[in-house]
Amino acid sequence: MMDASRSQQPLDAWDDISDSEFLNIPSDEESIESQLPLIGETKGKHSVNLDKPSSSSSFHKCSEEAPKQEAVKTDDVRGLKRKSLHENSFSPMQRFRKQHLSVTLLCDQTWCEMKSVYNLLKPHIKRKEMQRTEVQIGQEIHLSRELEIQDVVPVDIRTREDGEAVKLLNMLHMIPLLEAGQRVREFPVFGVQEGVFIMGVIDELMYNQKGELVLNELKTRRQNSLPSSAQDKVNCFQIEYFHQGSNGPIGTRVAPFDEAQIRGELQAYLSYWTGQREPKGVDIEEAWKCRSCLYEEICEWRKNRFTVSDQQAAHSSSHL
Repeated sequence: MMDASRSQQPLDAWDDISDSEFLNIPSDEESIESQLPLIGETKGKHSVNLDKPSSSSSFHKCSEEAPKQEAVKTDDVRGLKRKSLHENSFSPMQRFRKQHLSVTLLCDQTWCEMKSVYNLLKPHIKRKEMQRTEVQIGQEIHLSRELEIQDVVPVDIRTREDGEAVKLLNMLHMIPLLEAGQRVREFPVFGVQEGVFIMGVIDELMYNQKGELVLNELKTRRQNSLPSSAQDKVNCFQIEYFHQGSNGPIGTRVAPFDEAQIRGELQAYLSYWTGQREPKGVDIEEAWKCRSCLYEEICEWRKNRFTVSDQQAAHSSSHL
């Protein structure tokens, strides 16, 4: 299937790990993995190959002819990423060389937009976070759930176009199954919103007895309990929670979908990526999120908030 490779390559530019703990670090400069799977039509044994294809001779020839240009290009990308959060010469889409945004990245903005930005500014920190045991277990649960209803067939990928073709074939395979009343998992979606190309993957899609389309989002948690309402805000679907320790369900929550509200929030989030505004951190009421943040000590938003609070406190004491 198109997105089973998520569990094998958490930092792939074209995949979208639905669990909010598995934030991708999209990079349009990264090469595509050689093995993107197709969906098999019958259940049976499955295998996933993580080997990348060997580079073609033409690629080596091109690299040898222009090593200096490639080095300059790499330095340019790194230089852009090192710039201040307030760099106005480029929009964030341009600074991070993004041709698209992932749904997961947009959802993470609901938790903390500054954290989403620092994930891109400091990818080495995020890579270390992705190696945590909890993340690996969550990926395994996602893959095992997918394999309950569909097989994975390795496909040799040579170009980016090959990878996108596999995704479209997977989609064409799943649409008739969905229309026939079956549930499908890891369903690819993409489209343009506010002039920005967005890509994502739906964990599970099906029709209920009323003929309504139901979107299920799988989340895994280390704690055997449902999360707070702040975490639920990231998701506006029916959410099913699984305990990582026992691999069993914790519970299900149904989140109402308000199209007008979602569109309004989406416009606000995209306005940052298109360079219309600066990134924002959490409000003072949600400052507790900072305690578990990887970027607590370097966050400009947090430092500025502390400065403002100190100034206000000093001003108040001067009037006593």
